[in-house]
Amino acid sequence: MPASLNRNAERWALLVFYTMLVATMAVEVVRREIFAYSSIWGEEIVRYAFIYLAWIGAAAAVRERAHIRIDVLLAYVGPRTKALLYIFGDLVMVAVAVLAVWWSFETLSVSWKFGSVSHGLRISMVWFLAAVPLGFSLMLFRLAQSLLRDIADLRAGRPVYEGERLFD
Repeated sequence: MPASLNRNAERWALLVFYTMLVATMAVEVVRREIFAYSSIWGEEIVRYAFIYLAWIGAAAAVRERAHIRIDVLLAYVGPRTKALLYIFGDLVMVAVAVLAVWWSFETLSVSWKFGSVSHGLRISMVWFLAAVPLGFSLMLFRLAQSLLRDIADLRAGRPVYEGERLFD
């Protein structure tokens, strides 16, 4: 994977969905306030863009280790133990993500089988339900990268990557 795509894949996807969300919301507000008319498709686009934003954003947070965590304990352990704790946490998240992908594909296949469509857009719900397995698949990819990086750091004796901190 090219380095720029590896660094920016989620950012570009997030930009697309965020722009779609904001533009659709702005159009719908103008339509509601000025023309006293709104559409069901606008609400659906915003809802599903937000769902994609959440799942792709979760994968981006895994990549940057920016997800919420309680790191009080990590301040009191050595670098080796810290690396092992991060590796353990990533392995637990891998198990959760694998289960989530498995179960979400079940929901996706039921939607595909019965041909369910959204109410306003009349588009197959498969496209919208795909946000969950896509998000968790991206998480699995980023978790694999994180695990490989942490194991390499542990073997080399380097401090483990902890991500950016919001507060110190």
